[in-house]
Amino acid sequence: MTNDLDDRMHFAIDLARRAGELGLKYFRDFDNLTVESKGHQDLVSEGDRELELFIRAAIAEAYPQDGIVGEEHAAVAGTTGHVWVIDPIDGTANFVRGIPAWCVVIACARDGETVAGVIHEPSTDETFYARLGGGAFLNGKPIKASDAASLSEGAVGTGLSNRVSTMNVVVLIGLIMGEGGVFYRNASGALMLAYAASGRLLGYIEEHMNAWDCLAGMLLVEEAGGTVLKADPKTVLGHGTRVITGGRHIFRKLQALCAEAFEPTR
Repeated sequence: MTNDLDDRMHFAIDLARRAGELGLKYFRDFDNLTVESKGHQDLVSEGDRELELFIRAAIAEAYPQDGIVGEEHAAVAGTTGHVWVIDPIDGTANFVRGIPAWCVVIACARDGETVAGVIHEPSTDETFYARLGGGAFLNGKPIKASDAASLSEGAVGTGLSNRVSTMNVVVLIGLIMGEGGVFYRNASGALMLAYAASGRLLGYIEEHMNAWDCLAGMLLVEEAGGTVLKADPKTVLGHGTRVITGGRHIFRKLQALCAEAFEPTR
């Protein structure tokens, strides 16, 4: 089983990097991108759609019996219990405006549990990756979540979901700052999760995230020695989840602030 997970992880690393190269071609010509709005602050470009088709085709060739769930195209059912969960470009709002803070996200789940995850940031050529039980890495070097015990020791990444009240994150930010902390947001939740896994951020919080945005990053945080709010494996692929992640010493404080700021989980 370990060999299979390693194979899947290395396949995903290579695929994310190849997809990133394709994405850079669109990014360098962003003035000519066709961009549509899917809702409030929710954009999609031809780059998103073409990268997802590229990733799906590679998965279908290498693992034809696996399922696929992605942001831009319909889900594909599989028969192996493995499902690839992909976001071709997380941070599309940045991507279409020439801001180099976007990434390719590929996760593999088995029966709802994430077993491998890759987040590749093409603009910096940084590839974060992990497999279940195998640790977390950045370009081949082990990474570690923050050991900070106080919010005053760094920044907390915060996301904005259009599925919940926008005032909730405003309340959260106020609470973080009231504890002597600061917030960080770069409009790519997956990338901020990678930063939490590597100790650049104390943690990352978003009241609701879709599976393709968060599964890879949550695995990264756990494998880097951090703590995450566990997602329900029965519902996460279809309905997403609340995301609270952080270094092991700061997680309970972040969880307490979220309990005060967010609506109760139903």
